[in-house]
Amino acid sequence: MFVLPLLPYPAINPILVHIGPLAVRWYALAYIVGILVGWGYARAIIASKSLWGGPAPLTVTDFDDFVIWITLGIILGGRIGYILFYNLPLYASHPFQIFELWNGGMSFHGGFLGCTVAIILFALKRNIPIFSLGDLITAVAPIGLFLGRIANFINGELWGRPSDVPWAMIFPSGGPIPRHPSQLYEAALEGVVLFVVLNVLVRKGALKRPGVVTGSFAVGYSIARITCEFFREPDPQLGFLWGGLTMGMLLCIPLMLAGICILAYALRYKPKPTDG
Repeated sequence: MFVLPLLPYPAINPILVHIGPLAVRWYALAYIVGILVGWGYARAIIASKSLWGGPAPLTVTDFDDFVIWITLGIILGGRIGYILFYNLPLYASHPFQIFELWNGGMSFHGGFLGCTVAIILFALKRNIPIFSLGDLITAVAPIGLFLGRIANFINGELWGRPSDVPWAMIFPSGGPIPRHPSQLYEAALEGVVLFVVLNVLVRKGALKRPGVVTGSFAVGYSIARITCEFFREPDPQLGFLWGGLTMGMLLCIPLMLAGICILAYALRYKPKPTDG
């Protein structure tokens, strides 16, 4: 029987460069670049009056001040979420490993909750509409999601289920079985496709209805993540849960419902007229 050759896994060193005793990892670089590129894109959105129907409800200075808030929300929320949702017994037994962020272990859903808290607190502090700030953040979020999934691929982690597709790969930590490169599927759907969809909504005037982009992100991400979970190997410490669902699928259900509710709320109101 003729067997197609496997697509070789590009064994990239997870450490990009050593600077003295400091190791700069691709994983950390993905977070840094994602935040910086998202920061620049958000500033461009704020500066465009036509997208908001007039002056944006926050200034570039406001957003510059907010970057540290959202960074803490991503890191603290993502880490705490991973500990609680995915591996609480391990970290309860080895609490010092909580601080070993360079070994991975971040949860999108935890990061989303952390960002939500940061958005609400900062918006209340600066008297900015919560959903307008949320729309801005979710419009740029797929940039970080894309880079994060590429970093997962480079790290050879979060690989997919066994497969015989021509592009299946044997991951160094995944045993001798060819697997779906599910990290790339997630980079494509959660990153590229979701970014394009939200960018089209922004260009079509969605920011004039606060909450539309936020709700669309929640629903769109949930659909993308649930789809990719059918190809991704569940975390070994959890495996398959109720009815063959994974933790990622289960966490997306309330996120999707929240997104639908936000969309229903936002679409009740007419879009803000463009200042002429």
